[in-house]
Formats: sequence, C-alpha cells, structure tokens
Amino acid sequence: MSSKPSDLIRLAIPNKGRIADPIADIIEKSGLHIHSGGDRQLIAKTVDPHIEILYVRPIDIPEYVAQGVADIGITGLDMVAERGSDVVELLDLRMGKARLVIAVPDESEYAMLQDLRGRKIATEFPGITRSFFREHGVDVSIVSVSGACEAAPHLGIADAIVDLTSSGTTLKTNHLRILQDVFHSSTWLIANRRSLVDHAEKIDEISLALESVLSAKGQCYLMMNIRRDQLDEIRSILPGLSGPTVMEVASDENLVAVHAVVAEERIYQLINLVKRAGAKDILVMDVQRMIP
Repeated sequence: MSSKPSDLIRLAIPNKGRIADPIADIIEKSGLHIHSGGDRQLIAKTVDPHIEILYVRPIDIPEYVAQGVADIGITGLDMVAERGSDVVELLDLRMGKARLVIAVPDESEYAMLQDLRGRKIATEFPGITRSFFREHGVDVSIVSVSGACEAAPHLGIADAIVDLTSSGTTLKTNHLRILQDVFHSSTWLIANRRSLVDHAEKIDEISLALESVLSAKGQCYLMMNIRRDQLDEIRSILPGLSGPTVMEVASDENLVAVHAVVAEERIYQLINLVKRAGAKDILVMDVQRMIP
C-alpha cells in the first residue's frame, strides 16, 4: 500500500459482504458521495478531496485502521474483537446487528456450557471463541472453518459451533439450538488512535455526517398552514422534537405555517388529525439528515 499525503483521510469500508451495501448507502446519504469505485477498485475518491475510500475485506479493516493504513474504518465489532485490534470505537451505526452464539445439535444432551468440556468447537471466529471458553474455565478444542459452519456437527467435524446469527432461522433449519450467547455485534465507525489526534476535526466532521443520517432514520418533515385561532389545537397534536416551529405567512396575516419533525410511523394518523383541525397545504417530506 502506497503512502498517502498527510492531509488525506482514508476511510476503510467492506468491499463485499452483507453490510457492504448498507454502509455505502449511509456514506452516500451523509453527503460524502463516492466519485469512483467498484468491485475491482481498491481506492476511490469522494466529493471531499481530503477523504478517500479504501475497499478491503471486513475482517482486515480493524488491523488496517490499527496500523494506520486507514485513519478510520467501518466494520462489525465481531471483526474488531476477533482481530484484537487496538482501535477506538467512535460511533455505533446501528446496522448489521447479530449475536455470536454457541449452538449444538437439537438431539444432543448438552444443556450448559460446562457440558462442552473436552469437546470440539467449529467456528470462523477462533480468537473470540478461544477467549470465551478460557474465561469460563472450559477446556475445548477449536476447529477453524471457513463457511458452512452449521454443517460441522452433522459431518462429525465438531460437537458444537460458535457462529453469527441474527434471527436464528439458519440454525433452526440445520437442526441446531442455541446453548449460550458469546458476543453481541453491530457495525461501528472505528478510528486509529494517532489519527484521532492528527485529524481530530476532520474525523469529527465525518462522524457527525454519519450520525446525522442515523438521527434522521424513521423521521419525516411535516409542513402545513393553519389559521391562528386553530394553532393551540395543532400544537397539542404535534409535539415534534422541541414542539412545532411556527412561522408567519407573508400573504395572509391570519395564517401561520407550522413545521415539525415527526416519526414516520405516526404520519398516517397525524395527517388525518391535523386535517380535521383545519390544516391545509399539508406537505410531507423525507428527512435525509438531522442534527439535533
């Protein structure tokens, strides 16, 4: 990897995998538009000439950030824990939530963690698994596998597995039951410790941009006109974030414009309520970014 200019921030994101597209989407919505990039491209430019994107495997992102190849990165906490990388966790992006669990065959007699003493455990996360069993004083043999972890017990490769699950459906399909949780993961923005000192302002700018997208999720902007004498009723209907914003309407002194940010799930009901209260010229807009 070639060195980069000292004033350039490099953001490492997954080049593939289940969280790659959602991460690219949140970056786009944050306003940090990616000018170029693709499946075969390692580095891409963004709308900000001081920020570039580095596409790498999710499992490699923690160490790329820890070593300073990238200043910041976005990946799952499970990847950070597995690598044991020395990074700073900046922001939970609240996506890619999953649990790393111990699962055993439905027909097995294993009922508690201690029952697995001396048994073989198949996993794609040998680091986390080894640490977990060591902390609980249970001696096991770790079998590292790559993919199709659920099949390991049925093939005789292992007695149990440690694998990621979000809904548990795949485990049930493979006749496995969860014995115990090992680790809870979600997708985070992480940073290199030195970069946080050298590029504090720019990294804060990126973090705020991403956080503004998260804050806007599930929110709508509701606008309407209402007669002044009906304003109290509208206020009682629309609490908003800090109460609705009321503005003068230049063309009619008897009207005021009312704006409020409301939860998307309430829009269907609210439109009917404000309409009955006398509101007109009602407009609903998506909120792309929101900074409280």
